[in-house]
Amino acid sequence: MTAGIVPLVPKPLVRKISSRYIAGNSLDDAVRVVRDLNSGGMSATLDVLGEYITDLSQAESAVREYIRVVEAIHRNGLDANVSVKLSSLGLLLDEEYCFQRMRELAAAAKKRSNFIRIDMEDSRVTTVTLDMHGKLLAEFGNVGAVLQAYMRRTQDDAGELIRLGANVRLCKGIYVESLEVAWHDHDTINRNYARALRRLLERGCFVGIATHDERLVWEAEAIIDDLGLDRSKYEFQMLLGVANELRDVIVKGGHPLRVYVPYGRNWYGYSTRRLRENPTMAGHVLRAFLKGK
Repeated sequence: MTAGIVPLVPKPLVRKISSRYIAGNSLDDAVRVVRDLNSGGMSATLDVLGEYITDLSQAESAVREYIRVVEAIHRNGLDANVSVKLSSLGLLLDEEYCFQRMRELAAAAKKRSNFIRIDMEDSRVTTVTLDMHGKLLAEFGNVGAVLQAYMRRTQDDAGELIRLGANVRLCKGIYVESLEVAWHDHDTINRNYARALRRLLERGCFVGIATHDERLVWEAEAIIDDLGLDRSKYEFQMLLGVANELRDVIVKGGHPLRVYVPYGRNWYGYSTRRLRENPTMAGHVLRAFLKGK
């Protein structure tokens, strides 16, 4: 319930509370954060904020910025790759245009021996996103997909990604979806997550185990041990500023871990999703709002 008040909270307050999740406004800010993560034994993935654009000129700007990111990673010798939301490249405006922009990005990343993760968004675009991933994987080889464990179709999609030998980020999913397309029960989502994770790892897919749920970290470690997996076959993934204590435990346990590092001036939509997802943080916002702080 508290998360429902987030749209009513003044933007400056949302910005203050959610700044822990965002590296800053500029690429230089993001580079500094990634350097710190690398020095702590963690890798990173960089995301330029700005999904759900309304004009294709915004997509052109996003492509230019992402190419700057790829070059900055190379120039600074960072242990990092890139995550892209297709809606930031015009997916909801012109699918073919978006696809060509993704081809441009994949080519730029391949030139620098880097990797592009195609983020997953809401259920309207699940099929087209996975279709684009398949085409780009066949052409360039340096792109990865995302599966959301709360989606009812996830096991079927996992089977197709196994067939492709894909690099997969597996997360729970945060978009508000109907019961028709997504599981709502927490335990059911966790069980679906663990099932998909085991299938993907058993069949040789590299998996980014994206979770802040201690129970799922335990499940993942048990699966990794059962399968006797080498550390090169998986990594844990977490959001910047979320569950840092658990993050440190995972790293100290000898597991590879990648941190999702968003940056940019289009921070509000990302911030409000994080607040809705995190009831504790949303409650903090509500208390601050009611106290007038």
